[in-house]
Amino acid sequence: MTALLEVEDLRVAYGKIEAVKGISFTVEAGQVVTLIGTNGAGKTTTLRTLSGLLQPLGGSIRFDGKPLNGIPAHKIVALGLAHSPEGRHIFPRLTIAENLQLGAFLRKDAAGIAQDIQKAYDLFPILGERRAQAAGTLSGGEQQMLAMGRALMSRPKLLMLDEPSMGLSPIMMQKIMQTIAELKAQGTTILLVEQNAQAALSLADQGHVMEIGNIVLSGTGAELLHDESVRKAYLGED
Repeated sequence: MTALLEVEDLRVAYGKIEAVKGISFTVEAGQVVTLIGTNGAGKTTTLRTLSGLLQPLGGSIRFDGKPLNGIPAHKIVALGLAHSPEGRHIFPRLTIAENLQLGAFLRKDAAGIAQDIQKAYDLFPILGERRAQAAGTLSGGEQQMLAMGRALMSRPKLLMLDEPSMGLSPIMMQKIMQTIAELKAQGTTILLVEQNAQAALSLADQGHVMEIGNIVLSGTGAELLHDESVRKAYLGED
């Protein structure tokens, strides 16, 4: 069976600096796959390349059987790959409802869009309660919920989440991780970049450890959680 996402020998550079140095991995439909590693490992660069925001130096990306190399970002969204970026990037002056509607900008099915906005409110009740509020007045955790809800509005086959817990309180981080677990239970395929390795690996079917542009270790989430080198480097254990 062909994987939903196939990344082979991907290389990405910023000028003369190679940030991703020939990585390969796959994501099967229905899986949660996580990339973990320290800042500067190349995780965000990988996601930005998959979503068409950066062009690769070499290697290939295939999504749902189609090559993505050279395809512009808006067409990649239309193929079913959505990206909730690091730093959230919501539209602060627009309302919550307007932000969600923008997530469906490629769609024409008004009834389906309304249904999916309601699904976002069901997933994140606080957004429903404040739907007419300007998004910029939300807390960091609420903005993260909105960014995830907006990404889901395109009905993606694969949802990419970049550092969803960054800068959040422990309680809000727990809520976000519970939501990712809920999406997984619903069958959503997720590629997760997350600095909280414990939380990410606990959710993941497969995990890959990145260091300075390379994948240095791969395994199931459970295998990596119990790997001594991972525990020392990323889980703060001696």
